[in-house]
Amino acid sequence: MTTETVEDVSALTWDTLEEQTMGADWREALAPEFSKAYFKTLKSFLKVEAKSNKIFPPMKDIYSWSRLTPLNEVKVVILGQDPYHDDGQAHGLAFSVLPPTKTPPSLRNIYKQLAADIPGFKIPKSGDLSPLARQGVLWLNTALTVKAHAANSHQKKGWLNLTTAALRAVTSRPSKGVVVMAWGKNAQALCSGVDDKKNLILQSAHPSPLSASRGFLGNEHFKKANEWLRETYGEDGGVDWTVLN
Repeated sequence: MTTETVEDVSALTWDTLEEQTMGADWREALAPEFSKAYFKTLKSFLKVEAKSNKIFPPMKDIYSWSRLTPLNEVKVVILGQDPYHDDGQAHGLAFSVLPPTKTPPSLRNIYKQLAADIPGFKIPKSGDLSPLARQGVLWLNTALTVKAHAANSHQKKGWLNLTTAALRAVTSRPSKGVVVMAWGKNAQALCSGVDDKKNLILQSAHPSPLSASRGFLGNEHFKKANEWLRETYGEDGGVDWTVLN
């Protein structure tokens, strides 16, 4: 799987989801997880859940993050919690929504901080973060699915094991490291054990309206990320955040 989109949606099954929809280098790195007991239990749960409930994001989009941001191209990891749980929102990237869905409150606060940190950044009308995903920004939720209209409903079903493995795959690459933005306690817990000498770990409150004013707004994470990336990888090593404009 090297394309950004899944061509034959009708052929998708839970048993072959990773083979059919996961980016090739991610699939290779995470292959050891697929045979573990937790992952088999997770897949069994999803099969049963899908028979009686709608699951977000659509099957074809569960691993869209892996197709849009290949493992060897990751510069920045931004950790979310679980997918949006209302119709027409989640498409596999943390915090992101596709048009015509209105920009959610947490993403509006992310945009505010980007505008404060990045010269020339203008608040986009769209909530689609795919252009940044193609720039090497991995928008990764700790849980990759959710029951419709039931926030956090799949948080303890096994996804955390897989997404922890994904984070470790990025931060342990034989390179000079990446930037990890961990907003809120759940994201920060995922960073436990990550090499903070090799990688830059930026932590703050979550961008949710309930907590943004308690440490997210003003955290300068995007500015600090580009400073570190350019110092580590050279002047061209930063992220062009204005690609959303």
